Amino acid sequence: MRYRDENKVQAIRESAIDMVAKEGLENFGINRLAKAAGVSPATIYIYYKDKEDLLTSISVEEGMKMTRSTLKGFSPDMSFREGLWIQWKNRAEYALDNHKSAVFFEQLRNSAYRDKMMECIREEFRQSLGTYVENAVKRGEINRMSIEVYWSVAFAPLYSLIKFHHEGQNIDGRKFMFTEAIMKEAFECVVKGLLK
Repeated sequence: MRYRDENKVQAIRESAIDMVAKEGLENFGINRLAKAAGVSPATIYIYYKDKEDLLTSISVEEGMKMTRSTLKGFSPDMSFREGLWIQWKNRAEYALDNHKSAVFFEQLRNSAYRDKMMECIREEFRQSLGTYVENAVKRGEINRMSIEVYWSVAFAPLYSLIKFHHEGQNIDGRKFMFTEAIMKEAFECVVKGLLK
C-alpha cells in the first residue's frame, strides 16, 4: 500500500484550483492537471477515483474553508449589526486573500458539481446564520424576509466591491481598490436598509 504524499496532494489541489480559476471547467483535464502539478496522471488516480471525485473533493474542502473563515468570531447570538459586520469582514478577507479559491468555488457553483459542494456547507451555514437571522427577527431588529432577498441585500454589495477590486476598476473604468472605508460605507447603507 502506498502512503499518502501530502506534498503531491497539495500540488494537485493547488494546480486544479489554479486551472479551473483561470481556464474554467471546460478546459480542465487530468493529463493537463498532472503536467501542471508535476506528477503523473497515475499519481492523481491514487488519490482520486476520477475527475469528478477530484473536483468534488476539492470543492468540499474549499467550501468548508470558506465557511469556517466566514464564521470566525461569529455567534448567532450577536446583535444584527455586529454579526453582519463580522461576516462582511470575514467574507472580504477570505475573498481578497483567496482569490483563486473564490473563483474556483464560483466556477463550480455554476456547474453540475454545485449540489454536492453546497450540500456539505449548507447545514453549517443554515445552523449558524439561520439562527442568527431568526434571533434578529425575534428581537425586532429586522423584518422577516425570504433568504434570497436577505442574501441579495446583505451580501451582494460586498461582493460587487470585491469584484471591482479584482478587476482593478469600477463600473465606469476608473481605477478602484477595495478599502475598509469603502466597505464600511457600503455596509452602513446595507444595515440602514435592513434594520427596522
